[in-house]
Amino acid sequence: MKEKCAAILRAKMDEASFAKLEAIENPKVHSFVAEVVELGDPDTVFVASDADEDVAYVRQTAIDRGEEKPLAAEGHTVHFDGYQDQARDKARTKYLLEKGVDLGERLNSIDREEGIAEVKGFFKGAMKGRQALVRFFCLGIPDSEFAIPVMQVTDSYYVGHSEDMLYRSGYEEFRRRGDSPEFFRIMHTAGKLAADNTSAEVDKRRIYIDLEEELVYSVNTQYAGNTVGLKKLSLRLAIRKAAREGWLAEHMFLMGAKGPEDRTTYFLGAFPSACGKTSTAMIPGQTIIGDDLAYLRKVNGQVRTVNVERGIFGIIRDVNASDDPEIWKVLNEPGEVIFSNVLMKDGKPYWLGMGVDTPETGFNHSGEWQAGKTDENGKKVDIAHKNARYTIRIDDLANRDPEFNNPEGVVAGGVIYGGRDSDTCVPVEQSFDWVHGVITKGASIESETTAATLGAEGVRAFNLMSNIDFLSMPLGRYIKMHLDFAEGLSAVPLVFGVNYFLKDAEGKYLNGMLDKRVWLQWMELRCHGDVEAITTPTGMIPTYEDIAGLFRKYLDQDYTRANYEEQFKIRVPELLAKIDRITEVYRSEQEIPEVLFDTLSAQKGRLEELKSARGDYVSPFDL
Repeated sequence: MKEKCAAILRAKMDEASFAKLEAIENPKVHSFVAEVVELGDPDTVFVASDADEDVAYVRQTAIDRGEEKPLAAEGHTVHFDGYQDQARDKARTKYLLEKGVDLGERLNSIDREEGIAEVKGFFKGAMKGRQALVRFFCLGIPDSEFAIPVMQVTDSYYVGHSEDMLYRSGYEEFRRRGDSPEFFRIMHTAGKLAADNTSAEVDKRRIYIDLEEELVYSVNTQYAGNTVGLKKLSLRLAIRKAAREGWLAEHMFLMGAKGPEDRTTYFLGAFPSACGKTSTAMIPGQTIIGDDLAYLRKVNGQVRTVNVERGIFGIIRDVNASDDPEIWKVLNEPGEVIFSNVLMKDGKPYWLGMGVDTPETGFNHSGEWQAGKTDENGKKVDIAHKNARYTIRIDDLANRDPEFNNPEGVVAGGVIYGGRDSDTCVPVEQSFDWVHGVITKGASIESETTAATLGAEGVRAFNLMSNIDFLSMPLGRYIKMHLDFAEGLSAVPLVFGVNYFLKDAEGKYLNGMLDKRVWLQWMELRCHGDVEAITTPTGMIPTYEDIAGLFRKYLDQDYTRANYEEQFKIRVPELLAKIDRITEVYRSEQEIPEVLFDTLSAQKGRLEELKSARGDYVSPFDL
């Protein structure tokens, strides 16, 4: 270790922490810790290895410092973020760009020099009076081609504890790699604290991402989406790294669908928020590998994929015993669980939509709470925040897939794209090929806003691959990366679109919540050519006989010809309008491949031919 770094670090560390850091023979690691320590000026620094005692220390310190409070169930704790610090701050999450670099209008950015000066100004002395924590983790599975080492220096032990549950340990991975410069870095401080240990200056909240240095700055915030740097913040870095190296980093679940004779087919799925992503990953009778992030690589002509994480940081609203039995079980049994921004009453957590009677008083993200409480703006304060969360390990789920920790990943059989759509797309449809699927399913995702979202209800929001919030390159370059990914593959995953939200003229949903099991089982069969499909202008849909049989087999329901006809009819005017909307979006974006416009134009032509021959609304029985 260089003499200057050693002097800075020895002044703040005991011998044990210094020895752990020195054992990683990497000058870039040492200088980064020294930089954060010199800037933030903590009183002391603790370096955590992968050892059980270090992990236990992090968890206990989070409790001792009041960042988490123990609940009645053994191993359960609750954390509260500040009242104005309850979600990802999109407006203040920015890329640091050199002059002349342009990522497009959709990507929020700031001049690199200006941004670094600003965030370091907020960081200066912000750790004074506290202990800084140095953590090492691994995105993906350690000692595999999927692994990306990540280190974070933070003054929040809640952040460190969350990372222990959400990510695989990485200290030994750093030691194994020696002086390799290939790793992500995150520096975080909660900043000035209020009396309740929450960030007091959220108006100075900043989350800045340096793509060239693969470094994230986060200051004056505690909410995990802004501070647990390995989650969506590192996804932005991974997308750029994947583009350089020829693989994909995606906002996708990864699950195993069970087919005939104990066959398992693995599916990836990209869904915007409130469109059924987690419920699809947790369909009864199937297995889960991950619910949020996946890396995809080409190996021997196949797409192999892993879950980037080892845990779930999930929205707890509407999690209940009947709809989410596996998660409910983990949340209600002894074991390590972090609840955030729920109501706490007599050592028990309560949240919106949990399906049980809830108390009239307690303590939540707003402080002491009672039914009917309003905030300073006269707005009703719910029993828990709509974005309240739970943090668990996937290892604790009974439906965890046996290949969860396979360092070679699993073979992807299919990719599913879904959005919230009340009047346009059929419940399930297979694309014609990879290019058609990427463009008309993934790059054409729209999701309607709901009553739970600020603003008008039913507005269609464009969301490319369900990844629009996390892109770190122009849209066209990202689409081309996906199109090129299939080159050289001998086994190309099938691409599907699903829509769980079709409504009739009276606004009633045409499908039940459990119907997605049938759509999944059909997709699994299609991956192996076990069932036929009907060709439409926009893709391939199930036959009535196959779907009716799957409803009987898996849901013990009679699925009528009338059900099928209403749900799978081709809604030509709505589909044409969608193509026009998507085309208009891409006309104003950079570097869009011409094949995208050609593919959308060809689909429009097929729809217009069908309209000319059959009219606006075409029964699947007439195809």
